[in-house]
Amino acid sequence: MEITEVKVFPVDEEKLKAYITIVLDNCFVVRDLKIISGTAGLFVAMPSKRRKDGSFKDIAHPLNQDTRAIMEKRILDAYLAEINKGVGAAPSSGDQDSETP
Repeated sequence: MEITEVKVFPVDEEKLKAYITIVLDNCFVVRDLKIISGTAGLFVAMPSKRRKDGSFKDIAHPLNQDTRAIMEKRILDAYLAEINKGVGAAPSSGDQDSETP
């Protein structure tokens, strides 16, 4: 199994940093993964749904730690690349912030 695409949808909330959609082997999509800022740093939360008792149950998740680690690395790398886009980029010479007569 290979993650062939990662789409990042950043949000501006205190703990929730982004929604993620991944494509596996160019043929299977998983939506609504989340990047969460926790006490130990960023982590990936799997898609889940609320149960009748108010708890949450994962809808899809890796079955072993090796797969989870591979997924988290790929997803977090894509997230960091997305939020760092344009950071430190100088405006092109044609860009002007104010109107000139």
